[in-house]
Amino acid sequence: MECRMDGRNALITGSSRGLGRAMALNFAASGANVVICGRRENLLSETLKEVEAVSDTKVFAFVGDVSTAAGVTELLDNAENALGHIDVLINNAGASLRKPFCEISDEEWVNDFEVKVYAAIRTCRHVLPGMMERKWGRIINVLNIGAKAPPGGGAPTAVSRATGMALTKVLSKEGAPHNVLVNAMLVGRIESDQWLNRWKATDQKQSYDEYLKDMAKDLKLPIGRLGRAEEFANMACFLCSDAGSYINGVAINVDGGTSPAV
Repeated sequence: MECRMDGRNALITGSSRGLGRAMALNFAASGANVVICGRRENLLSETLKEVEAVSDTKVFAFVGDVSTAAGVTELLDNAENALGHIDVLINNAGASLRKPFCEISDEEWVNDFEVKVYAAIRTCRHVLPGMMERKWGRIINVLNIGAKAPPGGGAPTAVSRATGMALTKVLSKEGAPHNVLVNAMLVGRIESDQWLNRWKATDQKQSYDEYLKDMAKDLKLPIGRLGRAEEFANMACFLCSDAGSYINGVAINVDGGTSPAV
C-alpha cells in the first residue's frame, strides 16, 4: 500500500517546526502541494527550504497568526491565491497551557480557545464548502490525548482539545455525504523542541538520548521510547490519502499505547 497525495493541495497550520514540519515534509514527498505557516519567519524560512528539497511540488510559506479572525482570513486568502483551492486542511497550530483550574484567568481561557478552537472553526468553515462541491476533502484536527483522558491540572488545554473532538465528529457527519472526511489525531509523548529545551535546562550530566530514555521509563511508555514526529506524519499522510478513504469521524491516539482510553 502506497499513501500518495499527488496533485492535492494541503494547508498545514503551525508548521514551522515539530509535527507540522514533519507533516509538510511527508506530504510534499508524497506528491502534495503544500502551504506552511507560522509566526516566526526565521523558522518558517528554514522549514521552507527543507520541504522544497524533498520534492518538486509547489511549496509556499506565509507568516501568520491564526489566533485572530483577521489572521485566519489572511492566511486562507494567501493559501488559495497560491494553490487555487484547499484539498487537505491540517489544524495543527497551538501551544500547551496547563494550570490548576482556579488559577486560570478569563483571558487565558479566551486565548487558549482562540488558537485551538476558533482557529479550527474558522478554517473549516472556509474550506468545507469548496471541498463538498468538489466531492473530495480531508481535514485533520491535531489534538492531545488529554482530550480523552483529562488529567488534573490539565485545563485549559484538555478542555479545548475535547471541544476539538466534538467539532471533528460534527464535521465528519456533515462532510461524509460529500466525500469530505474529518478526523482527529491525538498526540502522546513525541520528541520535540519542548523536551530538548527541558534537557538544556538540566545540568546535562547525561546525553539527550539518555534523558529521553529515562523519561520514557519514568512515564512507563509501553513501547519504551518517545514517538518521533515522522511517525505522527505517517499516520496523517495515510488519513489524507485515498488509502484512508473509509476512516471518518475518529480520534486516533498516536501515543504508542500510553492512553488507558481507546
